[in-house]
Amino acid sequence: MIMTRPLVKTLAACAAIVMAYASSVHAAGTPEQRRACRKDAMKYCREFVPDVKRITACMQKNVRKLSPLCQTQFR
Repeated sequence: MIMTRPLVKTLAACAAIVMAYASSVHAAGTPEQRRACRKDAMKYCREFVPDVKRITACMQKNVRKLSPLCQTQFR
């Protein structure tokens, strides 16, 4: 499989978000809860990828905008 530059960037962004979420203090949730936060992270905090601390801070700042399942991870 040949990977194009946009595909590589997208995969890297997704990996960074998953790592950011997994390394946050709030990562004790279920796999379903972590999956719920991935979309929110891409929607509200994409510009901070791959900076784990900035993604986590962004998610906390936007907690009221997050999906209900994701919000539970940041409260």
